[in-house]
Amino acid sequence: FVPPGKWLTGSFNLTSHFTLHIHKDATLLASQDESEWAVIDPLPSYGRGRDADGGRYISLIFGTNLTDVVITGDNGTIDGQGVTWWNKFHKGELKYTRPYLIEIMYSNEVQISNLTLMNSPSWNVHPVYSSNFVVQGLTILAPVTSPNTDGINPDSCTNTRIEDCYIVSGDDCVAVKSGWDEYGIKFGMPTKQLVIRRLTCISPFSAVIALGSEMSGGIEDVRAEDITGINSESAVRIKTAVGRGNYVKDIYVRRMTMKTMKMVFWMAGNYGSHPDNDYDPNAIPVIQNINFRDVVAENVTMAARLEGIPGHPFSGICISNTTIGLTQKPKKIQWNCTEIAGVSSNVTPQPCNLLTDQGPDNACNFPEDSFTSAIV
Repeated sequence: FVPPGKWLTGSFNLTSHFTLHIHKDATLLASQDESEWAVIDPLPSYGRGRDADGGRYISLIFGTNLTDVVITGDNGTIDGQGVTWWNKFHKGELKYTRPYLIEIMYSNEVQISNLTLMNSPSWNVHPVYSSNFVVQGLTILAPVTSPNTDGINPDSCTNTRIEDCYIVSGDDCVAVKSGWDEYGIKFGMPTKQLVIRRLTCISPFSAVIALGSEMSGGIEDVRAEDITGINSESAVRIKTAVGRGNYVKDIYVRRMTMKTMKMVFWMAGNYGSHPDNDYDPNAIPVIQNINFRDVVAENVTMAARLEGIPGHPFSGICISNTTIGLTQKPKKIQWNCTEIAGVSSNVTPQPCNLLTDQGPDNACNFPEDSFTSAIV
């Protein structure tokens, strides 16, 4: 139990069958002294750090091989005091990858809830190689220009639920991942059975929900519903590239409300950052069965940019019951579509010809989710 007050701390590890409770008037302040942050190995599914070759600084709150863990509070605060890290990143002064606020690895039955997370040096919440994970009731805040301050990044995880969160971020609010190029392919652990509900996001330079770009273990069976995006670059974005391999498939999204967006739908098959030059140029990702329905957006510059991989189209795309209101100065071409195949129904403005119009009342699929958890 962390009582009221401000408490300065370096990184610390959790143990199994443990609850960390932060009082509503308590703030954990992350140390800005690099010497208090141990350097740990890169993730095996990434092969290197995200910011630099080699290792990475351990997260503020860290745990591995845990079960039955709760990190919670009555909206107590964890402040990563990230500005010094952001400055070093921009100046190229980092020897290792910046720390995250919370990272839990190889764990089962974990809940992170009812907290305010601020000013993370990089990603805020990173469940990785874990299962039966619940993230709910978080307020995540960072300057919208801060680098890589993703909100919640489920990474090679099974049976994860993210719900009732408010995120203001300098990067994607939720970024679904599963490893990077040949390292992710070799590690071979997909993210699957992911549910995202009742999310509100502000991120002017990134996506409300991103799939990838590190998706080399595969991403499948993702359900997102009741999502609000305000002043964000895109609603749902798929990021991948030649060399990633594996797949993004069986994605279901419904009831999204968007206000002031650069574009609503964005899929890119040329997101080409690689960990090194050893990736397999024949590792072509398969993108299929991507469903969006019941979407309302206003003050939008461009409806969609859907760009598959030449010779390897993204297939099974479905968009239905979608109304996109445009800004006063919209792009002349609203739907930029290449190397994709799919259908549409009751979509305004009229989609590109590669999304065959099925006529009204042909809604895209949204199956019931199968999420189960022992955590209450």
